[in-house]
Amino acid sequence: MVLEQAILNVRPGKQAAFEVAFDQAKELIAGSSGFCSLRLSRCLEDENRYLLLVEWESLAAHVEGFRNSPAYDVWRKLLHHFYDPFPLVEHFQTIVER
Repeated sequence: MVLEQAILNVRPGKQAAFEVAFDQAKELIAGSSGFCSLRLSRCLEDENRYLLLVEWESLAAHVEGFRNSPAYDVWRKLLHHFYDPFPLVEHFQTIVER
């Protein structure tokens, strides 16, 4: 299992529109091969900041699968214009769990 993490800084005043667009976009990623789960959370200290966590079966499922799919093109059109700056996406693998 691989955990994708991205801090999404949404342009001020665009939170509601972003959340509507994300509600549509989540179905695109959920239909991808190797997708396991998704969680989007809004920061309590900064209403323009969101945390996106996506679990994948493998790194390749995200990087080679979803990002090279037609669904990602739609995802990008729905969401990428909301970000400033563009998010850094990182992948993690669990080494300790309780």
